[in-house]
Amino acid sequence: CQLLDLPWEDVLVPHILSYLPLQHIVRLQRVSKHFHSLVQVYLANCRTFNFSVIGPSIPKEAFHAMLKDNKVLQNLSLQNCSDWVTDKELLPVIGQNQHLQRVDMSSCASLTRHSLVAVSLSCTHLQHLGLAHCEWVDCLSLRSLADHCGGLRSIDLTACRQLKDDAICYLAKKCSELKSLSLAVNANITDESVEEVAKNCRGLEQLDLTGCLRVRNQSIRTVAEYCPKLQSLRVNHCHNVTESSLDPLRKRNVLIDVEPPLPRALVLLQDMLGFAPFINLQI
Repeated sequence: CQLLDLPWEDVLVPHILSYLPLQHIVRLQRVSKHFHSLVQVYLANCRTFNFSVIGPSIPKEAFHAMLKDNKVLQNLSLQNCSDWVTDKELLPVIGQNQHLQRVDMSSCASLTRHSLVAVSLSCTHLQHLGLAHCEWVDCLSLRSLADHCGGLRSIDLTACRQLKDDAICYLAKKCSELKSLSLAVNANITDESVEEVAKNCRGLEQLDLTGCLRVRNQSIRTVAEYCPKLQSLRVNHCHNVTESSLDPLRKRNVLIDVEPPLPRALVLLQDMLGFAPFINLQI
């Protein structure tokens, strides 16, 4: 009995090939014509494609060959594919995979808003979307996403600098089931966006506002009031957010990336003096 004598779709694909890294799968099809056929069966039935490891080295022709027959894809990660992936490569894949639940296009600088619109129109069951450092994301394409993907659970909009308050507020109203949201490194985001997110997405668990310079204490207090399930808040480099709004969240054991001022001062003082001084906190 040879390896290829085992049932392909019942044994080899789900119990052997599914445990191999994608780069090994690509090499395996070079062994023989039979292995090439086996790999094609696997690729056509694969539900997860993660190109983050082999992205920089894979040619766009190989990307097309691997996904041309796949219509059951659920998870697609295109991180580190910025050198070659464009709308031309991605749109056919999106169009024939309407069951996608997770798509990560982070740092894919050569894509355009057409890819996001295609995702919103085709993948209505989408739950997780990564768009970090995709500066081509604009307000209209985000509105399209909000209109068609109301079940979205998490979205990363880090450094999507075209976005402004109106688009984020619209997203919050349409996608009220959001649990994780990143608006980091966006100077256009103000308290208006954060408050709208807090009031509409009350199941929010993770919020990243790193570098949002126009966010202030007012919106953080709103988050504390309306988001009882919050677990993590990132406000580093938010210079207008102070301990007065963060302290209630700390008391709820929310993980915050900014240390409270007193411990931080003690650490600095200890570094200077070589020991921790006694401080009477009752003064």
